[in-house]
Amino acid sequence: MADENSWLKITQANPGHSQWYIDRFRSMAQEGVDLGGEARLIDAMVARSSRVLDAGCGSGRVGSFLAAAGHQVVGVDIDPVLIDAARRDHPGPEWLVGDLAELDLPALGITEGFDAIVCAGNVMTFLAPATRREVLRRVHLHLRDDGRAVVGFGAGRGYDFVEFLTDAGEAGLVADLLLSTWDLRPFTEQSDFLVAVLRPETAPDDPSGGTGGPLPGSGGSRLGDDQ
Repeated sequence: MADENSWLKITQANPGHSQWYIDRFRSMAQEGVDLGGEARLIDAMVARSSRVLDAGCGSGRVGSFLAAAGHQVVGVDIDPVLIDAARRDHPGPEWLVGDLAELDLPALGITEGFDAIVCAGNVMTFLAPATRREVLRRVHLHLRDDGRAVVGFGAGRGYDFVEFLTDAGEAGLVADLLLSTWDLRPFTEQSDFLVAVLRPETAPDDPSGGTGGPLPGSGGSRLGDDQ
C-alpha cells in the first residue's frame, strides 16, 4: 500500500535495516563526524533545562545531544529496535516506542507540554501521507503556548514544501522562520531542504483544552539524510 509508513515498509522488507542504521551513525560518531547540527539549533532557541520532545528520535542522535546540554528530553520513535539502541547508547532521556500519528503522552503520564519539539532526519517524509496532518496536529497539542516546533526534511521525497506548510497551517501551526539548512542559511525557491520553525497560532480543535500547562489527554548543516 502506498498510504503506509515508509519506515515500517522498509524494515518489514529488510529486517536488518534498523541495525544497519544504528551501526551507520555509531560509525560516524566514532569517526568524529559532526552529528549535532539539528540539536545545536534547538539548544539555541530555548532556555536552560527546557522540555524537548524528539519526535521520530531514531537511535537518539539529536535527543542525546540536547540531554547532555541540560534539557529534559523525551524521545519517541515507531521502531523498537532504534529505541532499544537509544536506551543503551544514551541513558538519561525517556525513550518511548510510539506512532507519532497516535501520540498521546498524557496517557503515559507525561502531562507537561514541551518548550520545543524537533522532528529531524526526514521523519515527515516517512509518514503515511494520510497521517501527516494528524501528526502536525498532535505536535501542536504537545507544545506549550510559547513553544516552537522545528521540522526538517529534503525535497524529492514525496512531500512538497508548500503542501507541508499548508498542512501545518491546518494543524494550527504558523511558520515563524524558514531555513534551507540547520546552520541557518535562508530558504529560497531553489532550496532543496527545508527547516521550518513553527509556532502555535490557535488551540487545536480539542475539547479538553489547548496548548500550554498540562497537555490535553487525548546536520552538520544538512544532516537529516537518515535514509
